[in-house]
Amino acid sequence: MLKEFKEFAIKGNMLDMAVGVIIGSAFSGLVTALVNSVIMPLLSIFTGKLDFSQLFIAMDGKAYATLAEAEAAGASVVAYGSFISQVLNFLIMAFVVFLFVKTINRMRERGKKEEVPAAPTVKKCPYCLSEIPVAATRCAHCTSQLTDEEAVTEG
Repeated sequence: MLKEFKEFAIKGNMLDMAVGVIIGSAFSGLVTALVNSVIMPLLSIFTGKLDFSQLFIAMDGKAYATLAEAEAAGASVVAYGSFISQVLNFLIMAFVVFLFVKTINRMRERGKKEEVPAAPTVKKCPYCLSEIPVAATRCAHCTSQLTDEEAVTEG
């Protein structure tokens, strides 16, 4: 059983997945920093200096100036501002992944060589419908004399 586990653990797909998870978590931190440090401040310019991280509803019915003040008082809060930040994180991350996949697919398409169809090597005899070489002027099966217009060329 230990041998089977070792073979499973060192398979290429498993290592690729591990690298993807590590890079994904680092990317997630980068996007979170982008949203919190750049996008939210820019968005607050258009929303009248509104700080999304301070948007909350206190469940005890009292009014608190800040989220920290409400939490210090022991009030249950619904911090919907952090939810808005997480939604923006998700949308930005999904958009960046979309652009990344689109770029990779475009590079793959460019890498494919245009396949030129091969010249036909056989044609059909119009009389017996047997396949004969393109250069043939007489059918080997029915011995009919062929003209270039009569034979049907196939790929």
